Amino acid sequence: MNELVRVGTLPQQKLPTAPFSSSSAYFQSLAALHIDHLAARRNDAVDSKADCGRKYAARHLFHKLSRERRLFSSEHDKGPFKLWCDDLRPSNILLDANYQIVAVIDWEFSYAAPNEFTFAPPWWLLLEQPEYWKDGLDDWAEAYKARLPVFLEAMTEAEDDYIASGKLQEDQRLSGKIRESWASGDFWTVYAAWKSFAFDSVYWKELDSRFFGLLVATCDPEDVWKERLGLLDQQTQSAMESFVERKMLETETRVLAWDPD
Repeated sequence: MNELVRVGTLPQQKLPTAPFSSSSAYFQSLAALHIDHLAARRNDAVDSKADCGRKYAARHLFHKLSRERRLFSSEHDKGPFKLWCDDLRPSNILLDANYQIVAVIDWEFSYAAPNEFTFAPPWWLLLEQPEYWKDGLDDWAEAYKARLPVFLEAMTEAEDDYIASGKLQEDQRLSGKIRESWASGDFWTVYAAWKSFAFDSVYWKELDSRFFGLLVATCDPEDVWKERLGLLDQQTQSAMESFVERKMLETETRVLAWDPD
């Protein structure tokens, strides 16, 4: 959320002002922020009318899924919620001369998050985020599939040791839930909710067909969004034309994006 304000020109008043009592409420808030971010972003927000319509449809479809509580199972909706750090990655983990972890730094973006965040495998196994991978999202996923089993094997060994010493219960294993998150596609759902700047590529590549089914083979992938508009309520459909026109007018001028607050 901080990044949406810092570099995404989202007005601060759009941020939530109270804690959440459930994961579903939090994911619904994140989905709404994706819509607000597209509306507020001025420079380089859209490339064309089709691009704008595609982004508008994706965000409202994702919001629809969140409102209907279809993104995740209700099993962990009420917690318990675990500590999560948005900035946990290898560059923030310090080692000594024997390659033993001695410190983890940069905890400023830590909070109690939905369990689905903890269950999702860490993107940093490849050191580069999917949206910045040179050869695209599909290639990132293929490379990741090869790396994840190595990580899970090491985690399982550590879990075995902790269980043997009485420090962990069998039902507290995390490795199985991480494996399941990747296999089910929940990893991508978490990533789309969490990463606004990666949302479009992740939604259309990984989420749309998962939740709404495949379209006929004759449908151009770039036009899938047009076929999905009928899934949105009439008010949302009616508002799209004026939204697209406004965003296209905004592309004619570049403004200084600065919030004095």
